[in-house]
Amino acid sequence: MDFSTLPPKLQTIFAPILQDKDALLPVEGVNPVLCTARQLEDALEDGDLSLSDVTALVQTLRDSAFLRRARRLHRYVGGAETTTTAKRLSAVAQRVIASLPVPTPEAFQAAVSPVRFAAVFTAHPTFALSNPVYAALADCASEDVLPDEAPFFETHRRDGPPTLEEEFTLATQAIIRARDAMDQLNGALLETAQQHWPESWASIIPRPVIATSWVGYDTDGRTDIGWWDTLRLRLRMKLFQLERLDQQISATGVSAPALTDRLHKAIACVKTQISATPTGPDAEAVAKFADALVNEHATALLNVDDLAEELDAAVKAAPPAAQLPLAVARAGFMAHGLALAHTHVRLNATQIHNFVRQKLDIPDDPANPAHRRALLNRLNEALESVQPVPVDFGALMSDPSTAGRLMMTVAQITKHIDSQTPVRFLIAETETGYTLLAALWAALHFGVADKVEISPLFETEDALSNGDRIVEEALRSPTWRAYVQRTGRISFQFGYSDSGRYVGQLAATYLIERLRLKIHDLLVRWNLQNVTVIFFDTHGESIGRGAHPFRMAGRLNYLSPTHVRTEFAKTGIACREETAFQGGDGYLLFGTPHLAGATLATIAENLFNPLHQEGDPVYEQPVFSADFFSSISEGMQALVEDPGYAALLGAFGPALIDRTGSRPPARQSAEAATSTRLTHPGQLRAIPNNAILQQLGWCANTLQGLGAAARRHPETFESFNTSSPRFHRALDFARHALTSSDDRVLQSVINLLDPSYWLDRATAEPKAPRRAAFLTVMQDLEKLNLSADLRTMFRRIQADHLALREAWEDAPHGAPLNRALHAIRVALIERIWILACRIPFFMPRGGFNRDVMMQQILRLEIPAVLKEMVHIFPSGTVASNLDFYEPRGPREQGIYEREHREIFLPMQQMFALLREISVGVMHDIGAFG
Repeated sequence: MDFSTLPPKLQTIFAPILQDKDALLPVEGVNPVLCTARQLEDALEDGDLSLSDVTALVQTLRDSAFLRRARRLHRYVGGAETTTTAKRLSAVAQRVIASLPVPTPEAFQAAVSPVRFAAVFTAHPTFALSNPVYAALADCASEDVLPDEAPFFETHRRDGPPTLEEEFTLATQAIIRARDAMDQLNGALLETAQQHWPESWASIIPRPVIATSWVGYDTDGRTDIGWWDTLRLRLRMKLFQLERLDQQISATGVSAPALTDRLHKAIACVKTQISATPTGPDAEAVAKFADALVNEHATALLNVDDLAEELDAAVKAAPPAAQLPLAVARAGFMAHGLALAHTHVRLNATQIHNFVRQKLDIPDDPANPAHRRALLNRLNEALESVQPVPVDFGALMSDPSTAGRLMMTVAQITKHIDSQTPVRFLIAETETGYTLLAALWAALHFGVADKVEISPLFETEDALSNGDRIVEEALRSPTWRAYVQRTGRISFQFGYSDSGRYVGQLAATYLIERLRLKIHDLLVRWNLQNVTVIFFDTHGESIGRGAHPFRMAGRLNYLSPTHVRTEFAKTGIACREETAFQGGDGYLLFGTPHLAGATLATIAENLFNPLHQEGDPVYEQPVFSADFFSSISEGMQALVEDPGYAALLGAFGPALIDRTGSRPPARQSAEAATSTRLTHPGQLRAIPNNAILQQLGWCANTLQGLGAAARRHPETFESFNTSSPRFHRALDFARHALTSSDDRVLQSVINLLDPSYWLDRATAEPKAPRRAAFLTVMQDLEKLNLSADLRTMFRRIQADHLALREAWEDAPHGAPLNRALHAIRVALIERIWILACRIPFFMPRGGFNRDVMMQQILRLEIPAVLKEMVHIFPSGTVASNLDFYEPRGPREQGIYEREHREIFLPMQQMFALLREISVGVMHDIGAFG
């Protein structure tokens, strides 16, 4: 970083804190973060520095973090050079050939035709950067030699939260690059097959990796996505798929008039269907849409088999140079059905329960264990007698239930858009087998059971600990077992963000791995070894969302350990792995063709590398492993229930982050947490919860409880750290968390919220106006009444951290750049609060008075306060020079210009800078939330 252009005063203040972490020696009683912040705030107060000086420093630190993030992204995927990626994919294809039981095209087809992996593109709220900055980050990470300077942007923030349409567009762009990379993999496989079996390779259709999406189809916790939105977006995905095939055929130069004529008619028809899609439940508009969709679905094509014969004929008849690219196009088309990506829909277990309760008149609560057996019996009886009902758009319009509408939407997709490709039906917060059976009843009721893959989402501590009970409750049902056997698949989804924030990330992953093994045992017990098991890991790109921080290969191995894969292989149970790529952060891994190719190459290597089951102490000493991860879970759960933890998250943390998704803000970040006092972390959504922890300088959901666990068995901890690949990979999360955390930053935040800190400052302050401001802040903080709980909570965190340091002597420390950004923010928060004390007296306005104003300012709800200030202290209107037919009176203009210039505008600018700092911190950590 080059600080030579910054004012000397700024260089002097920040030189100590920007030193290498080992050189920053602690001084007893002195917090270097707080000390630096105090010096900066004093310099701003005295006029020695300006806000523009601080802005320049923030931009310098932010851009340095941006470059570090680009370098990490480049390393994460194993480098992004196209020639290297091509070699990696070719090596994978050769490995497949070498591993065949017999060297025949039939054996090769059997190895590469089943779907082994799905990349699931979601719209989790991680769209934290403006789209040009995301593009620049991906471009930098794609360079063979990474740049020394970051491209300059005045701000890296978005202008506002993304809309659903924008999320869909961004997801589609990422999926297209992913599909191109999948074509590269399929091309390498087919080229290798062509070399080995030149006479028969053309019949091989590889599909080891597919793309999937729930963007526009996820209705869990949101009511702003209508069924018409889902159908419109699903039709657009169909159009993209048909247009992609048409473009690929055209690029080969092959003449296949029968194929292309049918394809062009389908494309025109789907465009008409999209144009006819209603924008709401207007009966006439829906009827016109039904006409276009129902009566023209044959022209629009109903499944990929409609073109299978023509595609096969085109490949066989093509000239040699065109055969391979045409075969690649066919493989991608056949693998994905009539959509650019497979479809996931999602809703909440409660919505399923409400639908079945109303339909079957079941009043009891499935969550009550006392009723569980009776409810399961009642539902099993209903499953034996359920008869499908017709589904049309009139029924869809009239159904008041979310679950009913979603299931009927799926029915319309499978009847009129794609009749062949199954739709994943994800159910959030599944905590009983009743939920699975209820979903199956609904699917049978609407006649789509064989077209949906019902999947529970295990994300709570109870669900992860007792997931085997939930699965077995469903397996005891003959109807459920018959459904699984008939479809040949059984699906499970695991959540990392919610589970990690309640039991700790390391403990959550241990519980998930253990649950996978229990599911294996259940399938063997119920003689279901012939079905394919789908494990969908809904983790993200940050350690707070379950992603390994250092390598994509490590991420895949961490989520799906060799030990688990070996156990399934021993009993012949086929497994399909699915991994989420969440929002803006996830799309980065497919942000350019170079990154997409490298990401796909890593996935392919993971799929086709031979399983080498080596001894690992984690599995050889299960008692220690269980005790260790249980201790982490206990430590994290105790922190979650600590009143000080909720106080920490809710004090002003939500105001530090921009809204980063289209999902309505119920239970999310600033709007929910600042309107009323946060009393439990559960009032925040998981990703904002994690993002706030990052911005407060302590990744508690990764670190808490680890010290207590290590202290119980310090020698074994050290031994496992060096001898167990699984344990070492888990501790990589802690390594990264410690690099991105600093207890002195957290202590500085807690000091800010402590009235005693401000009283001490007032006592030492010689200037009366400053002293009065410090006392005012102290008095208003007393009304929040947070400090006692915060101090107790901090002692809990600090004690666990100390225990970890004692057991793990070479554990990393926080990075200087991160520490400096936090110090600047502490200074700016102090500055905002002190400026607020200069706001003149005003009369209450609609319930807004000085006490309300100060409480909001202490919670950093600055935009809301400034909105009120505009009305209370208007800046005046431009004086008119028109003739009003009386003697001219004095024109008052700019009566409150001083307040706006000296208080409100600086507060607005500093608040914007606070959030710019948040982006810098996020870059330094590598992801949002």
